[in-house]
Amino acid sequence: MDSFTNLDDTGVAAAAARAGADVVRSMYGGRLDRIDKGAGDFATAADLAAEKAILAVLAAARPADAILGEEGGEQGAAESARRWLVDPLCGTLNYAVGNMLVAVNVALRDGAAAVADPFSGEVFATDGTTARELESGTPLAPTPATNLVDVNLDPPFPSAPGFRAVDLLAHPGFVARFRPRVVSTTLALAWVAAGKRAAYVTDGGDLSGSVHFAAGIALCRASGCVVTGVDGEPLGPGGRGILAAADAETHALLLSMIRDQTLQGQRATPSR
Repeated sequence: MDSFTNLDDTGVAAAAARAGADVVRSMYGGRLDRIDKGAGDFATAADLAAEKAILAVLAAARPADAILGEEGGEQGAAESARRWLVDPLCGTLNYAVGNMLVAVNVALRDGAAAVADPFSGEVFATDGTTARELESGTPLAPTPATNLVDVNLDPPFPSAPGFRAVDLLAHPGFVARFRPRVVSTTLALAWVAAGKRAAYVTDGGDLSGSVHFAAGIALCRASGCVVTGVDGEPLGPGGRGILAAADAETHALLLSMIRDQTLQGQRATPSR
């Protein structure tokens, strides 16, 4: 633990993400108790153990910083201007049923971030300016070449009836140009940054400070992706979801489809 104090913020984010990933990988396939969180959401013993491992790294490396963990909430120095956002196991439902599509997300708000894939061994990290995959040292290079677009279909649908992510998949322009993928984990954002996906779409409110999304957003921005809300507006207070695309053309195409769909939904809604 003493060695963590010598790391820069990117190193700390990566070390913490690796620590969580080690736990997630080691507990995979075992019998896991579920902790009900309400509204159909739950955590497992792996979520809790992974967060504990991540917090141990952060506490040792940056004891004066604040931490917001998905499972444990606010911890550390609450008055600190530096806040770490921790999602120890993104894709809990996938993990609980034996699906390996999960991620471990650690981000310093408005700073360094890391996303670890426990099963591929990849760790995607950024210092806020550049981004790379640490195991290979390869810089992240977004490209729309795959034409694969991940769309988060999880309810609720806060922008309905104007926009529903599931309806985007039936848009004629989408069908003609892209192929949908649904991984149910923010690992998809790292894949956009790394050129494994052309884009990622999720509805929602302001997700810029979310423990689930902050690390992936940071990777996308640092690698040169175009990142806005689903309404095309900048992320931040009052924001709506995320539209992250490998390039401006892909972003513009998807945004036009979303706006078409939103307009049709508004027309179909009876006036009061």
